[in-house]
Amino acid sequence: MVLSRRTFSALAGTTALGLTLSGSDGAFARATAPTGPAPNPPGADGTRHTVGFDKYSMLVDGRRVVLWSGEVHPFRLPSPSLWRDVLEKLRAHGYNTISVYVSWNYHSPAPGQYDFTGVRDLDLFLRTAAETGLYVILRPGPYINAEVDAGGFPGWLTATRGTARTSDPTYLSYVDEWLTAVNRIAARHLYTHGGGTIVLYQLENEYANNVTSPRGRDYMAHLYAKVRADGIDVPLFHNDKGRNGYWAPGTFDTGSESGRYLYGFDGYPSPVAPPPDWGYFGVGGTKGGSTASPETPGLLAEFGGGWFDPWGGVEFDGKGYAESARTRDAAYERRFYLTNLANGIKVHNVYMTFGGTSWGWLPAPVVYTSYDYGAALDEARRPTPKLVPMHQLGQLLHSVPDLAKLDRAADVQVGARDGTSGADAEITAYHLVNPDTKAHFHILRNDRTDDVLAAVPLAGVNGPLPVPVPGLDARLLATGLPLGRRTLRYSSAQPMLWLTAGRQDIAVFTGREGEATRTAVECASEPTVTVLEGKADHAYASGALRVDAELGGLTRVLVEGGGTDTPLLLLLADDETSVRLWRYDTPSGPVLVYGPALLRTAALRDTTVHLTGDTVEEADLEVWGPRGMSEVVWNQGTLRAWATTSGSLRAEQRLPGVAAVRLPALGNWRFHTENPESDAEFDDSTWRVADRTSSYSTTPVPAGQPVLFADDYGFHYGDVWYRGRFTDVGAAESVSLSYVTGTQGLLMAWLDGKPLGTHRMPVPDKSTVRKGTWSATATFPVRYANGPHVLSVLVRRMQHDMDGAAKDTHKAARGLTAVTFAGASPTVTWRIQGEAAPDPVRGPLNHGGLYGERQGWHLSEFADSRWKVVDFPRAARGQGVAWYRTGFRLAIDPGVDASIGLTLTDDPARAYRVQIFLNGWNMGQYINDVGPQHTFVLPGGVLRTRGANTLALAVLSDGTTPAGPGEVKLTLMGSAAGGVPVTPVDSPGRAHAR
Repeated sequence: MVLSRRTFSALAGTTALGLTLSGSDGAFARATAPTGPAPNPPGADGTRHTVGFDKYSMLVDGRRVVLWSGEVHPFRLPSPSLWRDVLEKLRAHGYNTISVYVSWNYHSPAPGQYDFTGVRDLDLFLRTAAETGLYVILRPGPYINAEVDAGGFPGWLTATRGTARTSDPTYLSYVDEWLTAVNRIAARHLYTHGGGTIVLYQLENEYANNVTSPRGRDYMAHLYAKVRADGIDVPLFHNDKGRNGYWAPGTFDTGSESGRYLYGFDGYPSPVAPPPDWGYFGVGGTKGGSTASPETPGLLAEFGGGWFDPWGGVEFDGKGYAESARTRDAAYERRFYLTNLANGIKVHNVYMTFGGTSWGWLPAPVVYTSYDYGAALDEARRPTPKLVPMHQLGQLLHSVPDLAKLDRAADVQVGARDGTSGADAEITAYHLVNPDTKAHFHILRNDRTDDVLAAVPLAGVNGPLPVPVPGLDARLLATGLPLGRRTLRYSSAQPMLWLTAGRQDIAVFTGREGEATRTAVECASEPTVTVLEGKADHAYASGALRVDAELGGLTRVLVEGGGTDTPLLLLLADDETSVRLWRYDTPSGPVLVYGPALLRTAALRDTTVHLTGDTVEEADLEVWGPRGMSEVVWNQGTLRAWATTSGSLRAEQRLPGVAAVRLPALGNWRFHTENPESDAEFDDSTWRVADRTSSYSTTPVPAGQPVLFADDYGFHYGDVWYRGRFTDVGAAESVSLSYVTGTQGLLMAWLDGKPLGTHRMPVPDKSTVRKGTWSATATFPVRYANGPHVLSVLVRRMQHDMDGAAKDTHKAARGLTAVTFAGASPTVTWRIQGEAAPDPVRGPLNHGGLYGERQGWHLSEFADSRWKVVDFPRAARGQGVAWYRTGFRLAIDPGVDASIGLTLTDDPARAYRVQIFLNGWNMGQYINDVGPQHTFVLPGGVLRTRGANTLALAVLSDGTTPAGPGEVKLTLMGSAAGGVPVTPVDSPGRAHAR
């Protein structure tokens, strides 16, 4: 919304419509801690700390803090070096906390085996979070959901006795093993002990269906006792899926302990509906979100920072995650997150903030490989415009401790008019006050698509203050707010931060570009005012200095005198400019940096400030810091700098932008056909005999049939082969193959080496978008002569369903379930083969049961010199699997962080799918005629950006159309000068022929 000064003044003078919010101030118990400075940034300092809470906020060492958190899953970025990159970006953009799921299936290839090495090094991740200065909310399940295979349960658990997510003793025995393993690591990283920065720990996940069941209550009590017995002494919580007060304090047995458990809940409201009130302004009681537990702070364990997309892309009309980001953009975040803040939410976790990649066989059936989520930091680790409000609000919460302790204040009448026509409009307004400092906060929310101009009556303002609020957006106002030695009387711009640097206080206010703003600062006498940059008018009256400015770039106003010896530098920044202002707290005091695309670290040594960070375009570099600072080092290079009238040091030369990144074309492809298992003469003597008669699966075993479910024979991920031998005992007309898979599974069949055909599960539509288990029967006509026969069947099983309703749905069968013949009843002897033993480096989710995978064709070290050389595009037709391999070299400058992807495109009518392997790592699945994903992120560390790489494509086609691949190319998704050092994660894999 852009209002000229003339329009701003004219509309401000009109009579405002009054809108009164109903409700009362409410009654609150006395707080346990006064308002004061936020705790220092956390770290593994070896010092014991206290972590507690009252009804207002979390308390760390007795000091209030709002946890402003982003969800990050290390298992969705298989490159430990890049964990630091993501965490540094989140810290720089205002987050003080990260929330972390730990996925059981990622660490446990078999019962009793737990692997926390390499890409699974949880200890390293938690150390990195502490080094970055981020609190951690740990969420180790045992069930996590998270759109991962089986909701995080390991594959082997699907074939065990016992009912999951209950107090069943068999299940609990496995749970205890898992928690022992993960808590052994977590206990070393508790902030209470000074070994790390974990301050909250979640029990289970969205456990709604057993809330009234004794087995459910006993289960939660067991988890509580187990976690405490393992030495986890930080506060515990659970996240209610439905905001119904489920698992609030007092609803299950916590032994003799009280006051150390919080109620939390999740919320994913639609972006087309008004933001819900889940707290102070809501319906109240158990249905009111945080009001279900009035003596604990509002805890939103998950709030939608985007949404996931299914195979076929029906959720976003085939537009993919770009549409998720568009519908939940920066304005959405301001509107919804400020509403949450108004409602007393003091632990606010954005799910997801970095979504990453569900590589290998990690994704649940309801999602494809990319888990970008439309998040603020995209899958390629690039900042998006959605980081703007998080950057601003995170800095604000750190700088303004008053926001950690708020009561609902008396309602005020807020008027609004259309910003263009001046016609009456409506707006939602919230009014809150800090009971200690008496600072007031007003949150204005516009649920209209049209821009409005609000008229807000404020103490100390002669008439209502005009405040522009763009369509579907929101704004926070503050009055009576300390800005160092001065006090803010009011501002129509949103405060972002204040700090003391050198001999002056600095305050930053933000808004949309082109907006007219009015800011008043209390002064005992008329100060000296100098407009250092930009255009601003100013006047002194009634004990306050008023500054009027139109936002554009960085407007600088220096205020000196007026009753205090400490100058105030007032910085007014539009949104784009605000995200180039970086605060970093050092032991010597805070530093404020302006200019680069990212500030990673800042340190003061003697008179020199050492900075590291990123640039994309050329950028100025300016630094405010403690007294005595005279030199600047950027990424280990010393810069000549001069002192400015703003009290800063400014580099004489601009920081360079990123150098061009050139990617090679992919060619010299080598080709080899696969699936010898379909041949009648194939030797399957080492395969498992499928002769079981009972199963723990929730899928019934058909009468008269052996158990054919893949999990019962130890094959949990990827493709599975069946070979059935029988002798003709009649004239069969057809064979019917019943099978069960996850979304987009398929079945291929051959009889005596000849294709019978392929059957595919349908593409999800709006009604089946969350369906995780699909069953079907494929019937093929058969003709054969007398004698022995071999029926070969390949099932792309996809993944296990999640168990969100706690009904053991993760145990639904995968693979064949029954085989019958029409016109005959032969006795069939079955053998089954799936994935080889887990790769010790890449883990159990990396590969499946294709012949090439079992032979190591996906690995870099495989010798393919005898394979045929072919060119793309390809148009071969046939049912089965073919492999393509090529190599390429990269020589990207080590000072450049390049995000690179692999893009596949082809005629969408062609029915085939591709498993993508980079240097042996399974980076995902492409389905050409389903989509919507075409570009797959190749993370540094897996990708060797300076050296040789091997790309292998396993192409599965149904024979109904020509099969590609068509065009396959490397894509530069983004680049920056800077980044973090990256260590390769690849090493020789291990494949076992079976």
